[in-house]
Amino acid sequence: MSMHKNKKQAIVLVLDGVGIGEMPDADKYGDAGSDTLGNVARFVGGFDLPNLEKLGLGKIRPIDGMSSDIEPIASYGKMAPKSSGKDSTTGHWELMGVVSDIIAPLYPDGFPPEVIEPFEKAIGKKVLGNTAASGTVIIEELGREHFETGNPIIYTSADSVFQIAAHKDVIPLEDLYSICETAREMLTGEHQVLRVIARPFIGELGKFQRTYERKDYGIPPPSETLLDVLKEDNRDVITIGKIDYIFTGRGITEKIHTAGNADGMKRTTDRFNAGFNGLLFVNLIDFDMMWGHRNKPAEFYEGLRAVDSWLVDLLDLIGDDVPFFITADHGCDPTTASTDHSREHVPILAYAPKIFKGKNLGRRDSFGDLAQTIADYFELKNINFGQSFLGE
Repeated sequence: MSMHKNKKQAIVLVLDGVGIGEMPDADKYGDAGSDTLGNVARFVGGFDLPNLEKLGLGKIRPIDGMSSDIEPIASYGKMAPKSSGKDSTTGHWELMGVVSDIIAPLYPDGFPPEVIEPFEKAIGKKVLGNTAASGTVIIEELGREHFETGNPIIYTSADSVFQIAAHKDVIPLEDLYSICETAREMLTGEHQVLRVIARPFIGELGKFQRTYERKDYGIPPPSETLLDVLKEDNRDVITIGKIDYIFTGRGITEKIHTAGNADGMKRTTDRFNAGFNGLLFVNLIDFDMMWGHRNKPAEFYEGLRAVDSWLVDLLDLIGDDVPFFITADHGCDPTTASTDHSREHVPILAYAPKIFKGKNLGRRDSFGDLAQTIADYFELKNINFGQSFLGE
């Protein structure tokens, strides 16, 4: 734990993919009508999420089953992405104060020969797939051929990603990671995708399961983030979940990887109890990975209920003067035909009864408002983007 003259703590909880309604430009992304929280609430006949309701989730905008007629214990609002795209990378970067104008390459028709041919030569194997696909679908479609040939399955999505799937009995985990590192080194210049993702899976044909040993190979943020500034100020910057991959480890003092939401929540509680001086930055992946991309709204809601239950003890534990922010990085509406992320606003709930007085924060112009608020709280220099809402 870092030593610092004045101890301060803050927690950011990213509910990965939990958007709160389409952006005005959603149609440009094929996402008109996407509304992750609103559509899931309608699908399940209204939410019963008493703790998120107390924090003010239902006051941000009408959501089936959530009361707006309460005095919330947190300040509440929604934030619009200023960066283009709808990817985890740019979403998390912007939450930490970097608005990215990177136009990341997309491959709706798969990767061109100038990418695939040198990659095949470098790894000494042919590739299967090379198409835009749902990860769970493509491994079932190509699983038999994958077992017969030993060749990796390559696919992409509506995001700027080069995904490599392999059964752990066909390509051992370390070999899969090595193949991904090769791809990451090769994918530069015009083909610099935001992430290369290792997608290991297990099981038998018709019953494949992806594992939590996925690994993301990102690119570093284009400029200084709140994490860098906190670390320079000799603060702890502890990430839980996949966040260190997104920032390529930069500005992070301790990383804790997780096997899904339940593990992430437990580790957050444990790590808070162990003490720290700085930021605890948490990502709960299952909303996106297990339910959003797989179009499972009922399970998505059960996930929200699990978080809601956990909040009882967590809020009790952190007390009334540690800022605790709940937000998201993009949408991932499980009720639409698409299995991809959706271009949406994200919720922002800011809890610390001594600091945030249950105010309406309105619609924020950038996710960077969160970074600026945290910088303000730690009395750090201004971050590149965003308006602090600390005093509101």
